Amino acid sequence: MKRKYVVEFNEEQRAHLEKISSTGAYPARQIKRAQILLKSDQKINWSYKQISEAYDVSEMTIAKVRKVFMEQGLEVALQRKKPDREYEHIVDGEAEAHLLAIACNEAPEGRARWTLRLLQSEMIKRNYVDEVSHETIRAALKKTNLSLG
Repeated sequence: MKRKYVVEFNEEQRAHLEKISSTGAYPARQIKRAQILLKSDQKINWSYKQISEAYDVSEMTIAKVRKVFMEQGLEVALQRKKPDREYEHIVDGEAEAHLLAIACNEAPEGRARWTLRLLQSEMIKRNYVDEVSHETIRAALKKTNLSLG
């Protein structure tokens, strides 16, 4: 792979990366990115292939980490990228309160307990939401630590 981004560190940056990669007190992704950047330093001059084999990452990952470092700086290169899109929450606080109220009540006749799909259909039937997936119901209940069993 062609070297487009030549990486060079000052002593402060190198010391920071060595601290991250050697202490084990950082998230695994951050440690791996620090290791990639350290071996990408022009003074060490490891090839993409060597880094890829040593740290079990793709050459594309190495290129992306180098690119982000050169374009946006060290701290951005070490951090996880934030999602590009915003998710609209179908179950807002009010709908969540209704969901909890339903889930805490007795299950429908003939049922021992509420299921996610029963809660889903009940939320729609009572017009708290227009549509919702059982997975969204599960996530909302999990967030509140409510057990149905």
